[in-house]
Amino acid sequence: MRVAATAARRKFRTWRDERPFWAGLFTLAAGVPIIYFPYAHLKFGAIPLALSTSAGAGSLIIGVLLVALAISLWFHQQVRVFAGIAVILLALVSFPVANFGGLLIGLTSGLIGGSLACAWIPPTAATESQPAANPASTTIPAGEDHGGT
Repeated sequence: MRVAATAARRKFRTWRDERPFWAGLFTLAAGVPIIYFPYAHLKFGAIPLALSTSAGAGSLIIGVLLVALAISLWFHQQVRVFAGIAVILLALVSFPVANFGGLLIGLTSGLIGGSLACAWIPPTAATESQPAANPASTTIPAGEDHGGT
């Protein structure tokens, strides 16, 4: 059981490192409150807090698009720049449309997720397999002149 859990954790870590995982997670976390808050009936003690406005349909569209972009970030890394820019624009549009961007939770999470998606660079196999060479530790064969005085 423990060996299987360790193997599964290593496979997940490898899967996570090959894609913009955190960008997708922040984007998913942005879509959920934007979808949730316009349709929720919140109460603070005896005071009802109604966030149901005419922007309910806009909130639903923005939230579903953010969730779809999060999934595409996980499974289609090639669209990361497009998805990152789209997430940033949707998060900014959610501020006036979707109850202050899901009470600022969705807005900030979307901005972080979109920025991470635009900044993510896929790992290259050459950098992982070759350790960095230390130029001070390389040996110079005797009898060769290497530009010194």
